[in-house]
Amino acid sequence: MTPRTSRSVVVTTLGVTQTLSWGSSYYLTAVFADPVSTGLNMPKSWYFAMVSVALLLSGLLGPWAGRMIDERGGRGVLAGTNLIFAAGLVLMGLAPGPAGLALAWLVIGVGMGFGLYEAAFATAAGLYGHEARNAITGITLFAGFASTVGWPASAFFIEQFGWRGACFAWAALHVLIGFPLNRFLVPKAPPPPPVEAHTEAAGGVSATMIVLAAVFAATWFVAGAMAAHLPRLLTALGVAPVAAIAAASLVGPAQVAARVLEFTVLRKGSPLLSARVAALGHPIGAAALAIFGAPAAVFFVLLHGGGNGIMTIARGTLPLAMFGPAGYGLRTGILAAPTRLLQGGAPLLFELVLNDFGPYGALALSGALTGASFLLLMLIRPPRDHGA
Repeated sequence: MTPRTSRSVVVTTLGVTQTLSWGSSYYLTAVFADPVSTGLNMPKSWYFAMVSVALLLSGLLGPWAGRMIDERGGRGVLAGTNLIFAAGLVLMGLAPGPAGLALAWLVIGVGMGFGLYEAAFATAAGLYGHEARNAITGITLFAGFASTVGWPASAFFIEQFGWRGACFAWAALHVLIGFPLNRFLVPKAPPPPPVEAHTEAAGGVSATMIVLAAVFAATWFVAGAMAAHLPRLLTALGVAPVAAIAAASLVGPAQVAARVLEFTVLRKGSPLLSARVAALGHPIGAAALAIFGAPAAVFFVLLHGGGNGIMTIARGTLPLAMFGPAGYGLRTGILAAPTRLLQGGAPLLFELVLNDFGPYGALALSGALTGASFLLLMLIRPPRDHGA
């Protein structure tokens, strides 16, 4: 099986296994927080603190994971993370108290550091080099449904088996589906490409790397904040509760629609142009929502979701276009570290802003962060050699 002849199989495999990995880790919290906290007789804030620490750990491990994939390919790393996720979920299901739960989340944090988007993107870059852009986009098309699949699946497992049984069910999916898919359908990577003469060292942190890290961290902070507080934000701006939930539910379809647009209309264009357009979506929508209030809610959600959908792809395609495939895994791991750090604190920090400064203050913050990201992206001039 060669990478070129099996690309559709590889993209489908990575898309399915990423959906499983995201659904059983990052998206676990929304459904599991209440029953687990109640079952272990502990404050819910402790649960979220453990998740934040897991995200912090995943960010610290990202560069190491990327270097491993650069040197050895992603097949073994991704298959290994399925077993790590399974171990963490089993530990969660067996947790007798908060200490056991904390250990479980640390193990899951290791899995997230080695097994989420950056690892899948690095795997695709190792297999397809400069031609990995469409593969990266295809992976996100599948995994864009992680919350759509993960939340109902978690709720169903909890209803059928209780929260402990639900942990074991997710663990079984990793062992029975995720591991064999990654191990047997992802090809062995070819030798890593040589570093081109004009390409900076993968471990180097240039001004462009700093700018990209700031952009990805700011936009991911806003994405995390909106994921936790969007219905509440819309309600505070005068949208009826039922309508706020209905509007917020459009984020997922907007993300997927934007990724389809990237996969079709924008696939031949510059990833930098796509990233700039994506960064503009939220601030434009936020301005409309602040000016027009409730009537602009759907407009805001569609722009926010669409921008977030394309920016997720840009996290994989933009470093590839600018620096090439040599050292790609390490680079994306470095870029992901500050993103994961802010991601863990986004829900709490945004809640403080929403409580102290109201919905308009919260919109000002999110709009300023994404607007600044657009301005930073305007400063970047990628090398012609990488086609961006």
